[in-house]
Amino acid sequence: MVPLKRRKVVSSSGAGSTGSTGRDDVTSATRFPQVVLFLLERKMGASRRAFLSQLGGKNGFQVEELFSERVTHVICENNSGEEVRRWLQSQAGSPAHLLDVSWFTESMRAGRPVEILDRHKLQEQQIKEVEVVAFSTPSYACQRRTTLDNHNAVLTDALSLLAENAELSDEDGRGVAFRRAAAVLKSLPEPVTGLTQLRGLPCLGGHTLRVIKDVLENGASSEVEATKQSERFKALKVLTGIFGVGVKTADQWIREGILSLHQLQDSERTLNRAQQAGLQHYEDLNQPVTRAEADAVAAVVEEAVASVLPGARMTLIGGFRRGKLTGHDVDFLITHPEEGREVGLMPKVVSWLDSQGFLLYQKTTRNSYLEAKDGPARPSSNMDRFERCFSVFKLPEEARRRAKEARGAAEETEPCSGPAAVSQVKGEGLKPWRAVRVDLVVSPISQFAFALLGWTGSKLFERELRRWAGHEKAMSLSSHALFDNKQSRYLRASSEEEIFAHLGLEYILPSERNA
Repeated sequence: MVPLKRRKVVSSSGAGSTGSTGRDDVTSATRFPQVVLFLLERKMGASRRAFLSQLGGKNGFQVEELFSERVTHVICENNSGEEVRRWLQSQAGSPAHLLDVSWFTESMRAGRPVEILDRHKLQEQQIKEVEVVAFSTPSYACQRRTTLDNHNAVLTDALSLLAENAELSDEDGRGVAFRRAAAVLKSLPEPVTGLTQLRGLPCLGGHTLRVIKDVLENGASSEVEATKQSERFKALKVLTGIFGVGVKTADQWIREGILSLHQLQDSERTLNRAQQAGLQHYEDLNQPVTRAEADAVAAVVEEAVASVLPGARMTLIGGFRRGKLTGHDVDFLITHPEEGREVGLMPKVVSWLDSQGFLLYQKTTRNSYLEAKDGPARPSSNMDRFERCFSVFKLPEEARRRAKEARGAAEETEPCSGPAAVSQVKGEGLKPWRAVRVDLVVSPISQFAFALLGWTGSKLFERELRRWAGHEKAMSLSSHALFDNKQSRYLRASSEEEIFAHLGLEYILPSERNA
């Protein structure tokens, strides 16, 4: 295929070029002749520079492609004053102003050159650099100890929201990039006060640094605030908050004009069993589950397991095992010390819970894992093949109260995380119980350590463990097994500590895996 030729754009000087001012012929003429801008490509990148140059031209600014004595304002992004001054020594001319890109973006919003403040001046921003101590941290999250004590919550919350928006837009790659960046900031021992501290840290790309810079200088990220107000983002949050509804289904509904729970109900759309349960119990399922409520569910499940298979073991996993005080669901891993005794356990546990009136909804999947002698047939993923039961649990108020008293502390649930939950759902009145998402997983004892590690999380920590195994150790790790590709054999383990040892990693406690 022969590519189409680009239309030649003639600059104001008459020379054929891509446009020395970054403007095309249909834009307005220069409105501010006293301001001549030059955007420094270093660290900004060619594509972003081209975009900003075009934006400046469209707003009537004169943007030069090449640096010259005519330039009055040099616009930089993520550069130190020292770096720019060294660069200027090799150039002709000395511009009146060395400015951060924030002055440029504020001027674009205002449609005119805004007043230059101290925070815009690159020279002023760099005076205190020598006083700032830079951080350092390993590249992989599974090498770092990340507790729940986060010193940079404002920054990590902003990046996490952008990650969530990317994931809801089916852009998993961007989502992972933001998650990794947030994980780095979560592991830092002190609050970040300036970009200088972040030099050399892994996983912090240009987009991430711009967000961090915006938050540090203005208290909030304009991109994050715009995302929060996006009608599409708000609709995706509401619709994917329905148990059983994924991103693709929610996106299809939005394209059909369904943006709220009311509209979904009024559409009389046919929903599957999981979605019906999710819509009916939307308020409860979007309220955080407290540790006391998790304990109350655990007591019921433990009674069920002991009733149908004495000697079986049950472990609370997920975020609660990492020390979190609230979660969006409760997960349990069940096994038996004698290999094979766990077979047939799940249907019996589910039957017992159902007969006692604890299940509002349940779907059970069978164990489909087969261990191939020559190793995994495909790369490991975070989706395992254990026998599982996804359920909506009916937790009586009395059981919640007893568990709360047993913990000896008054826990309060956080506000509903789903937008306008209770007021949007029909048929959910006052009741002496609440619905809770509960997942049950049954594992053979031979795979228990791998299942325990995989189901403890966090999700990013597990992803990084698998990435470390593959990239650094030539191994394949899953929630079922660890395979050494060089030795062509499985590496057995009866504890998480053994798995970390096989991977050549220092053991990290569950409470320090909150990446």
